[in-house]
Amino acid sequence: MSDRPSLDAAASMQATEVLTALGTSDTGLTSGEAEQRLAADGPNAVRTHHASLWRTLIEQFRSPLLMLLLAAALVSAIVGEGTDALIIAVIVAASVGLGTANEFRADRAAEALHSQIRPEVSTLRDGNAVDVEATRLVPGDVVSLGIGAIVPADLRIVSEKDLECDESILTGESLPVEKTADPAASATPKDGPSPAMFMGTVVHRGSAQAVVVSTGANTRFGAIALGLGERHAPTEFQVGLTKFSALLAKVAGALSVAILVINIALGRPLIDAVLFSLAIAVGITPQLLPAVVSTSLATGAHRLAERKVLVKRLVSIEDLGDIDVLFSDKTGTLTEGKITFERAIDPSGAESDDVVKLGLQCTDTMVSGGGGGGGPLDEALRDANKAAADGARVIDIVPFDHDRRRTSVLVDDDGHRLQITKGAPESVLELCDGVTDATRDILTKEFERGVRVVAVASRAADGVQQLSADDEHGLTLDGFLVFQDPPKASAAASIKRLAQLGLRVKIVTGDNAIVAKSVCGSLGIPADKVLTGDDLDGMDDAALDAQVDDVSIFARVSPEQKARILRAQRNAGSAVAFIGDGVNDALALHHADVGISVDTAVDVAKDAADIILLEHDLDVLADGIVEGRRTFANTIKYVRMGTSSNFGNMFSVTIAAAFLPFLPMLPSQILLNNLLYDMSQLTIPTDHVDEEQLVRPSHWDVGSIRKFMFRFGPISSVFDIATFLVLIHVLHASAPEFRTGWFIESLATQTFVVFAIRTLRVPFFRSRPSLPLALSAAGVLAVGVYLTRSPLAPTLGFAPLPGTFYVVVAAFIVAYMIAVDLAKLAFFRTPGTRKTPLRRSATHRVARIAAPWRHSGVAEPAA
Repeated sequence: MSDRPSLDAAASMQATEVLTALGTSDTGLTSGEAEQRLAADGPNAVRTHHASLWRTLIEQFRSPLLMLLLAAALVSAIVGEGTDALIIAVIVAASVGLGTANEFRADRAAEALHSQIRPEVSTLRDGNAVDVEATRLVPGDVVSLGIGAIVPADLRIVSEKDLECDESILTGESLPVEKTADPAASATPKDGPSPAMFMGTVVHRGSAQAVVVSTGANTRFGAIALGLGERHAPTEFQVGLTKFSALLAKVAGALSVAILVINIALGRPLIDAVLFSLAIAVGITPQLLPAVVSTSLATGAHRLAERKVLVKRLVSIEDLGDIDVLFSDKTGTLTEGKITFERAIDPSGAESDDVVKLGLQCTDTMVSGGGGGGGPLDEALRDANKAAADGARVIDIVPFDHDRRRTSVLVDDDGHRLQITKGAPESVLELCDGVTDATRDILTKEFERGVRVVAVASRAADGVQQLSADDEHGLTLDGFLVFQDPPKASAAASIKRLAQLGLRVKIVTGDNAIVAKSVCGSLGIPADKVLTGDDLDGMDDAALDAQVDDVSIFARVSPEQKARILRAQRNAGSAVAFIGDGVNDALALHHADVGISVDTAVDVAKDAADIILLEHDLDVLADGIVEGRRTFANTIKYVRMGTSSNFGNMFSVTIAAAFLPFLPMLPSQILLNNLLYDMSQLTIPTDHVDEEQLVRPSHWDVGSIRKFMFRFGPISSVFDIATFLVLIHVLHASAPEFRTGWFIESLATQTFVVFAIRTLRVPFFRSRPSLPLALSAAGVLAVGVYLTRSPLAPTLGFAPLPGTFYVVVAAFIVAYMIAVDLAKLAFFRTPGTRKTPLRRSATHRVARIAAPWRHSGVAEPAA
């Protein structure tokens, strides 16, 4: 067991005063005291809730579209149009019911997921160090934190060792802040050394023991998070939906005003003109878009779960399908992640037990991470050399950090004191005297084998009482510890599959450049150009932006450099994902468009991620990307079909209203037509997606949707006008017959055009729809035709038509689908535009960093 450094007398007195003021002691609270305080103060969560059916139902009515529908129903009821009001009520009920069901299911899934992701903190309870869930911390708890830990509450430092914290979440400052136990120091996060640690910040260097002062909403972070409100920052998919809704509002407004003016000019009753214009505004809008989107996302989440991919926020599914560059650490992703100790060698290359002994003594079990810290490498060394451990006492420690990339300890072995330093070879060798070229050649050969190497060095330290980073000099190299972490057998095939999906895989690793090149080259990742952390230090942002797209391997990089690399890649126009599982990956996960971690990752990595993989395998991630693209493709099908068909129909109404002596379709018939059509599209999430739609990133392009609407809508109008001519000049239809005929033709063409628009291939022959989609389309058309001939027909304003008309409609359907199929060939030959990369806002980062403090299922991050 290692003895932690003791406080000097003054610091001990100050710490005692702090602990006494909080009603605790240096042995922490008792379990009973902690439970009493938890009951009084509540959980250490910014905001808490269970999935609530009633709250989800109420949330549905925030939609402006539903407000428009309810207004239309109210006006219809007031003026005596009961049928219109009933149809609108059915539309509202369908949209609200489907949206509520899907979102409640999503909330339940999120609640179940977050119940699996509960970070724990080493806390003193009843005098013993135990792991306690972060949400159950209370004022007075004494906690221990090491490098990479998220600070779980507002804390007062009792003791620390070389402590620095990243407080950018609070201050926006990228440089870490020095911390001290001295209460005379500043208590603000940007005015120099501080005795306080704040919730949501991250331990950048060193370690600390601290007492909890404030929890939950009473913390500085909690106050900021609550001030931001309850809504998450929108994802790119949500931004696209907002822009799309704005486009529809403009088109609906223009057509409604035009039709209202036309009807008033023709001398029609004002109430009829208003209701008709309102029906047009409703009719051009895909009323069930929220339900279709939520159904698509819920279906996608279910499929992803079956493929061992858990989504923390449903809308992240769409962003997952959009990425075109994947950054990943090497360990555990390209390699097996099962590190084993191979051997220890001295500077001449001979095997050495002394190097093993020194390596076992130089560790800090509070520290997790790579390099020389107390992480997987130390565990592998201990597992392979249990008999080599001795009783040497650790007097002082300079913990591992990602800047130094090494650990130093001061040990006492039977009265003989020794300083031992262990870490990345490049970092340790620069501190050693007398390292020969032969030793460096031995090290290079080990790197070329693709193994991981840790250097061990030491010096006599008799009389030394305390150790600092300044003491790391004048060392003698004792040798190297060699570890195996072989490439995964499936890695090469997974990388090839990702390349076929249009993704480039890039490696950002803290490992040596030669090792990274060796592993990546064997797996098919371009290894001709490598940038190291030292190279990045010599580049400004403009230089990195210019080179980042051509580099696939970044080695010996720090957490801050990983984040900088991701920013540069996004500046180059890419949508970027990052997969990581360690404390040194959290910062990069925050800066990625899509942060991805695994269920075995450390808490800080899982909290920062948008998506959790249940298997640390790139092939599982590839499945998730395909499913994300499938979900997006099916959503866009509905958007394209709904907007083009609705625009075409409403454009036809505008033309017909100007020349007919009667309304071409009653408001209730317009709404009924739209309801039936939308109901037929609810099965789109089940549809098959062509392979060519899955092999490249997918993203919102509102400009393309607008062009699609204006180009394909008029095609629908051509066949509508042809129907008008047949009804008037061939069948000499009355007003009810005209409305019936156009109702049937409109419903038939827009329902069946789904089979042409859903694919870029020849429909039916080279791309078959799903069975549910085919059945729903046929079923809705059958219902529509039945309604025109049912006992309800007179109430709905319909009249029977001769059989010859149905033959004409069948011919129009075939001709319409052929016309659309030809038009789409020309339309999709036009090159698309590259999207602007998604930018993560500060609000979004607050939302993600708040993730650890969840309670009772889901504690919402307040953003």
